[in-house]
Amino acid sequence: MSRPILNLGILAHVDAGKTTLTERLLYAAGVIGRIGSVDAGTTQTDSLDLERRRGITIRSAVVALEIEGVAVNLIDTPGHPDFIAEVDRVLGVLDGAVLVVSAVEGVQPQTRVLMRALRRLGVPTLVFINKIDRRGADPDRVRADLTRRLGVAVVDAGTPPGEWLDVLSTHDDGLVSAYVRGEMSDDRLRAALAGQTRAGLVHPVFTGSAANGTGVAELMSGIAALLPAASGDPNAPVAGRIFKVERGAAGEKVAYLRMFEGRLHLRDRLGDGRDKATAISVFEHGTWVRRDAVGPGEIGKLWGAGSFQVGDPIGRPVRAVGGNFARPMMEAVVDARDPARRPALLVALQQLAEQDPLIAVRSDDTYHEITVSLYGEVQKEVIESTLADAYGIEVVFREATPLCVERPLRTGYAVEILNAPDNPFRATIGLRIEPAAPDSGVRFVSDVDHRSIPLYAFRNRDEFTASMETYVRQALEEGLRAWPVHDCVITLADCNYSSPDGSPATRGPLSTPADFRKLTPLVLMAALEAAGTAVCEPLAQVSLDVPVESLGPVLSLLSRLEATVEGQRVRGTEVVIDAELTATHSQELHRRLPGITSGEGTVEAVLSGYRAVRGTGPQRRRLTPDPRNREAYLAAV
Repeated sequence: MSRPILNLGILAHVDAGKTTLTERLLYAAGVIGRIGSVDAGTTQTDSLDLERRRGITIRSAVVALEIEGVAVNLIDTPGHPDFIAEVDRVLGVLDGAVLVVSAVEGVQPQTRVLMRALRRLGVPTLVFINKIDRRGADPDRVRADLTRRLGVAVVDAGTPPGEWLDVLSTHDDGLVSAYVRGEMSDDRLRAALAGQTRAGLVHPVFTGSAANGTGVAELMSGIAALLPAASGDPNAPVAGRIFKVERGAAGEKVAYLRMFEGRLHLRDRLGDGRDKATAISVFEHGTWVRRDAVGPGEIGKLWGAGSFQVGDPIGRPVRAVGGNFARPMMEAVVDARDPARRPALLVALQQLAEQDPLIAVRSDDTYHEITVSLYGEVQKEVIESTLADAYGIEVVFREATPLCVERPLRTGYAVEILNAPDNPFRATIGLRIEPAAPDSGVRFVSDVDHRSIPLYAFRNRDEFTASMETYVRQALEEGLRAWPVHDCVITLADCNYSSPDGSPATRGPLSTPADFRKLTPLVLMAALEAAGTAVCEPLAQVSLDVPVESLGPVLSLLSRLEATVEGQRVRGTEVVIDAELTATHSQELHRRLPGITSGEGTVEAVLSGYRAVRGTGPQRRRLTPDPRNREAYLAAV
């Protein structure tokens, strides 16, 4: 009988000790004979040279071990908030997690972000309070903060089971009845703890030191006993998800795949059939080995999925991935110090974007500029170092600027009529654009009769509608001022095509899909001009934890940064401040806060929305021909 499998995530705020805990677990399980050091750059999971130099995790890494008969695929994730997208992708493939919290620093901004995400996705989670051997460690305070600051129910796993009753009985009235009848037992309480942990109702808390091994054996027993093993029908249709992409030694694309159901075999066709599984590896006894198939619960490395991206399903889509972390708020131009390396720089950045889809890369051939979206300064430094180390390309970043959007101001409509003198394409398209609620995204609606659709060129009405939506969304990537257009409803209100035997108004050579694709930007840009757009800059919702004695200088700084302070509350020797400010000012806040709080202040920032800027707003350089310049557009397409 095969062993149960558990896909386990190790998560934490930066420097809480999760990579050290990963090393200790591997050592205790006999996978490695010596514990690596983060400071010395000798850990198993921080394999990038940059990770070893900086002592931080940048890319998620997978290692395997066995704990009390359970095969554990252990995923070490980044702790720095600049790499939250890397964490985001991992959460959707986990069966359980260990959230590491420092016994000295306690609950930190990233701790709150991660716990909210784990609870939102229903990932059963244990907590390990680490570094109890350090000066200033206070596990009791941290346990209390887990409930007070995170709002979760916790059980001290280091106490006798009888002490768990108050917490567990909140979710199980039968425990109280059994206690009153004198029928309570430690085994029943242990079973209740396991059941409520797997249901996400409570979070068992373990304490110890990853550095010296204290408490790690107890944590390992908790992992095996309290977290749920993976499940899935091997005979069901294939259902998996890619959560990581990297490049192999020969530059080939390698995808990390979590299988939920079914079995993916070597040489199976993937997706629409263009790709084929050319090689598969899975973890066995601490190392990757080649296999003919990967089945439910397993994590595999997959070769041959050339057209697949991070987050894509393999086979039938199951289980939503994270997707709720904020998008980047800034972008910056990156230049190769040697202009001759610009083509190589673009290729390198596109490969990095394969690994992190939230790194959007834009290339402007007219002005020879490349821009990338960014979460923060550390991410920028990592990209710079990666380009130098892995690709031999020295780069320089210009100052980051806000990543704005455009929103339509009112309803606008435009139409291009088939066979009209100024319409060079064999199609009629009429589009109406209407403002929608903030943060509602883009919605496409087709309101045309099926008789006006060239079904000979598209298999059915749904395919035509899907194609038109794709053309519209592509055109919306650059609005009147070249920013992406958000928060609108686009309606296809008019449509027609030409044919040799059509009516006089529609007679002519048969229309092709290319006619509709090329005409869409002309019509959409005219509709946008009729509607008008407002350029909107990103806003950051920030939560600051600062010492009480720093409150005055912090509030003064927030005032200078034109922040809206929404609330303050005292928590022991700290003050928590909630505020909203622009993304640009948020970056300045991050830079200046350590100096005015003696390094004690922390700030958590997420994208909270957008606000119209004064005047017409900044103009972004276009990457595609502007349809408003019809002559230049037609020459380009």
